[in-house]
Amino acid sequence: MQITPPFGYREIVPFYRHNRVRLPPAGTLPPFCSQTNALPLSFTEFGVACRDYPLAFTSSDGGQSFAAVAVLGIAGNENLFVRNDRWDENAYLPAYVRRYPFCMTRVTMDAAEQANRLICVEKSCLSEDGERMFDDAGNPLDRWKPIDKLLNEYEADLERGREMCAILADYSLLEPFTLQAALDEGGAMNLGGMYRVDERKLEFLNAAQHKNLIRKGIMGRIYAHLLSLDNFARLVKRKSAGTR
Repeated sequence: MQITPPFGYREIVPFYRHNRVRLPPAGTLPPFCSQTNALPLSFTEFGVACRDYPLAFTSSDGGQSFAAVAVLGIAGNENLFVRNDRWDENAYLPAYVRRYPFCMTRVTMDAAEQANRLICVEKSCLSEDGERMFDDAGNPLDRWKPIDKLLNEYEADLERGREMCAILADYSLLEPFTLQAALDEGGAMNLGGMYRVDERKLEFLNAAQHKNLIRKGIMGRIYAHLLSLDNFARLVKRKSAGTR
């Protein structure tokens, strides 16, 4: 059985009902948070995340497939929303962070990817002095119920996000772009590798395509994404303020 950990996780293992887990204290963040300038974003998160972050699309296979992300910094390995190991309390905390140290992942067995997802946990968080999530009869305790709800809802929402990205790509709506920013203290920075919706192409879609975007709730996400691009200016100001 082969399990590939998501970005930021070190080593994950299947989570069993008898496991005890050492959960991070309230307010603390996973180690990877301060060292990334973007985090994955699910479908439902667009509505709230667009208030704080620029929302963009990325591709790891040359434009064959895409994923939605919240942009957190301008330089590589830079998260401008983390200070002293704490996330800015005035900004939305992505579900990708809130689910830690748990995640759901597909498992590969005998070179074949399995259809069902498996709940996994960061191996380093398993501990005999950790918290129990299930009782002796295997029934979920109150501590586990909201975690289980978050994991399943988030995974389903990620699937909706993947479908959205596939449709945007199929309709040829995504275009690459680069952020060019002049910093207050001098110098300039370029941030590339991102894609955005080309709003001009929306008017050339046929009626069936327009209807599909509206029916699936994608049109609203498109405009949340486009409006969020103004947050790049706020991101540059945040960086300039942090370097003074």
